[in-house]
Amino acid sequence: MAAVRMLWMGLVLLGLLGFPQTPAQDLDPVQPNFQQDKFLGRWYSAGLASNSSWFREKKAEMSMCRTVVAPSTDGGLNLTSTFLRKKQCETKTMLLQPMAVSGHYTYHSPHWGSKHIVSVVETNYNEYALLFSRGTKGRGQDFRMATLYSRTQTVKNELKEKFINFSNAQGLTEEDIVFLPQPDMCIQE
Repeated sequence: MAAVRMLWMGLVLLGLLGFPQTPAQDLDPVQPNFQQDKFLGRWYSAGLASNSSWFREKKAEMSMCRTVVAPSTDGGLNLTSTFLRKKQCETKTMLLQPMAVSGHYTYHSPHWGSKHIVSVVETNYNEYALLFSRGTKGRGQDFRMATLYSRTQTVKNELKEKFINFSNAQGLTEEDIVFLPQPDMCIQE
């Protein structure tokens, strides 16, 4: 009987103090009923926003890249991006591993040695997608990045405005945002 009383006391204390935070409670919202198969295919990175000092220093040099989203063997996504760097086309692939909630993925950055949670916050699948990434970089530095993907290289002003509002809602300011120009090469078919 004492064990049952202790169990109930423990449950009452957890209720009063709040349950311990789990990673699922810290996740950003995602597109309702996210359908990964509709998200696959070619996208263009039309806008970026980040609180990273490296990003702020380099954003004037950045340009639009083409990203092909394909399913990975573990149920996640391979994002293969082709972009212009030092007047050469480069291709890199990121593996987004699936989480328990559809539309949430984890990404391990080999360059920074950090782990990020990537969320597909909003998409209509055939025109645009808003993604948000968060994690830590270096010595515990908070890292946040918003991305505007477009199915075409030309982005409507309404989508640019939507991206600015979305970025601001994530705590990113006007100086953190860039709309990427189309380079002369690398993003063509």
